[in-house]
Amino acid sequence: MINSVRNTVLAIANKNNYGYISPQDFNLYAQQAQMDLFEDYFYQYNAWTNKENQRLSGTGYADIVKGLVEVIDNFSVTRSLAQQGANLFNLPSDYYLVNKINYYPTQITSGTTTAAALNTLTDANATFVTSGIKVGQQVANTTATSSYSGFSGFVISVDSETQLTLSYSPFGVAATIGNTYGIFNTTGIVEVERVNQNKIFYLNNSPLTAPSTGFPAYVLGGASSSVIGDANTGKLGNTITVYPSTITNNGSVTAEYIRYPLSPKWTYQTLNSGEPLFDINQADYQDFELPLSDEPGIVSKICQYVGIEIREGDVYNFGNQEEVKNNQIQT
Repeated sequence: MINSVRNTVLAIANKNNYGYISPQDFNLYAQQAQMDLFEDYFYQYNAWTNKENQRLSGTGYADIVKGLVEVIDNFSVTRSLAQQGANLFNLPSDYYLVNKINYYPTQITSGTTTAAALNTLTDANATFVTSGIKVGQQVANTTATSSYSGFSGFVISVDSETQLTLSYSPFGVAATIGNTYGIFNTTGIVEVERVNQNKIFYLNNSPLTAPSTGFPAYVLGGASSSVIGDANTGKLGNTITVYPSTITNNGSVTAEYIRYPLSPKWTYQTLNSGEPLFDINQADYQDFELPLSDEPGIVSKICQYVGIEIREGDVYNFGNQEEVKNNQIQT
């Protein structure tokens, strides 16, 4: 979709030879346009949920809320949280909204990888079959010094006493040996309740309300310079402090969250003439993550930015008018 969007934007901007948009500028505008539309989904969801409650929304193909939920759910992620220290855990830097924090109280086994392969866990010293490892249980990377610390996957098959096939490689694409891991039972999971900073003090100081492993709680904290950077972005994430303070098992705390969309990038090769030619095979290529139906909205947003760059009111007004029409249709 990203090449189609760029061609459309160039056609609009170059209609009267207004100006040329470089790939670098286009990628910046594309990222901002996608973020604008992504955040708008949550406002639309709120507005249409209110209309649904007022019986102003339809069902079946006219169920607008269902369509919005399907798009938002595409950004839903479940991931173990890396332990920064004691009962302090790091939230992923790509999280937009935390849906739920879960606590896995039962760790079945742990160990260290002795071989490296994508979506495979191999430990020559393990006894996976004897230990009762089953399909669906969670495997978390507990390597404190790894940029993938806290990444997790689920067991797809128990291949042997020493090898598991996973749904996702928690040790990264270029997996290496020597990573520590923990395997957790997916039964008996407890949801961790979020409380405010000013409330946790009073909860902890009362034997009747103090958080327990059966009814844990957490508070959201700020980013720390000592937090390991996220493997995808290299940025620092916020932290959560989980109570009771006895919850210190790395990999036992998992977040279900909505992540930010990946930044789109139109990649290219440079021809002898100096013109860029779209190249989808570049390693850093990234298409828009929003549905194809959002293409007109993305074009409109980018045209507004382009109109400002080339100081051409007609291009800006076109993008603005198309956005207004789109908003009127949605509401």
